[in-house]
Amino acid sequence: MLKLTIKEAMGQLSTGDLTSEMLVKSYLDNIEKRDGDVQAYLYLNAEAAIEKAKVIDAKRAANEPLGALAGIPMAIKDNMCTVDMPTTCASRILEGYYSPYNATVVEKLYGADAVILGKLNMDEFAMGSTTENSYYQKTHNPYDLERVPGGSSGGSAAAVSAGEAMFTLGSDTGGSIRQPASFCGVTGLKPTYGAISRFGLIAFASSLDQIGPIARTAEDIACVLPTLMGHDSKDSTSAVFDVENYMKHLNQDVRGMKIAIPEAYFGDGLNDEVRKVVLEAAETFKAMGAKVEHVNMTNVAYALPAYYLISSAEASSNLARFDGVQYGYRHEDFETLEELYMKSRSYGFGKEVKRRILLGTYALSSGYYDAYYKKALQARTLIKRDFDKVFEQYDLVLTPVAPTTAYKIGEKSSDPLEMYMGDIYTVPVNIAGLPAISLNAGFDQQGLPVGMQLIGKTFSEATLLRAADAYEKAIKGGQK
Repeated sequence: MLKLTIKEAMGQLSTGDLTSEMLVKSYLDNIEKRDGDVQAYLYLNAEAAIEKAKVIDAKRAANEPLGALAGIPMAIKDNMCTVDMPTTCASRILEGYYSPYNATVVEKLYGADAVILGKLNMDEFAMGSTTENSYYQKTHNPYDLERVPGGSSGGSAAAVSAGEAMFTLGSDTGGSIRQPASFCGVTGLKPTYGAISRFGLIAFASSLDQIGPIARTAEDIACVLPTLMGHDSKDSTSAVFDVENYMKHLNQDVRGMKIAIPEAYFGDGLNDEVRKVVLEAAETFKAMGAKVEHVNMTNVAYALPAYYLISSAEASSNLARFDGVQYGYRHEDFETLEELYMKSRSYGFGKEVKRRILLGTYALSSGYYDAYYKKALQARTLIKRDFDKVFEQYDLVLTPVAPTTAYKIGEKSSDPLEMYMGDIYTVPVNIAGLPAISLNAGFDQQGLPVGMQLIGKTFSEATLLRAADAYEKAIKGGQK
């Protein structure tokens, strides 16, 4: 059962060859067997999941209407609000916190009769690239338990890779869906900014954050995406657009499609094995009939510093609400209000969160705003223009996801600047608000997955999924 795709599982559920209870229990059994090593889950909602599966089976037996994802077991990154499960953002400051409302994506999943197995580990407040910054535990890469799964949605990618959920939700501020998907050998989509409601997603950087799905294949993502997308009046950044049936765009070839390869993404710092695998993937697209050409994108060089200034400035503002007064961790030893703020935040936040709050507060402070934050916003405009120019002639942009494959746990945690450099290929997408998909392109000599990134125009998810699906099927489901 763990090898079934979502489409295959739906087919067997509809014919009665499989029940939701059987499917959910098979995943719960595998979680019990594997998650002690992988540590993807922060909270497992096993009893409620089994009860939900039984209800769905009863509705199916009575021929009652069912949602689009009826009986499909999945899990959610722990920065999306849930009434029935704690929402901690993997931080001490929210330990034991229960939200009074569900995030819009959670309401949509419940409305589609999906079975939510639990909440997944992450870097604290989504700040990090390894899932080592969680207050509670370190998640391990299922391909090699001594290595990181990527981050900040490391728990989401590891759960899919380890067979602990059919699909998961992550959030992507600068690559936090795509990079862990690359490290764990699965497929992850960062949709167009505004395509999926952010209501109930605890904010890191509001102009960059985007919820998206992680699954084993592009076809699985196409199955779940329409449920998640659509306008939401509760989210002021939610876009008004028509949600497509993405499944109808699959099983098509890429003949005539024009794909750009930016030279700037293949310069110094890119691991030779990663370069080789990604360029081989480009040759596969050529052999499939696509036109692949190299292009120049000069302004993406500014993406990384612009991203860290913008995201840290927004984090400084968003995380000001965690003050020990209304909810969350409150330090017991204080005499004044100022001391309450200081001690609650000092003990409640981890090192990486405090580092980014400090950087963001500095960038927004009097005398430095124009020199740093304003310049970062100007660079953002230039990066967007770079992509606009390329998309005048091309359908997609093909790049690596990360400069390396998954590295050892603890290998880069002592050098935050080196870790930040790992986001160099993913952050331009968030800065420009574009959709992008990470899919497995092959493996290095150590057997570690290498991810390839396809970037599209705004609201071109159908084109991305069509190309990703064609590639995955051309190399037999991504298994070379």
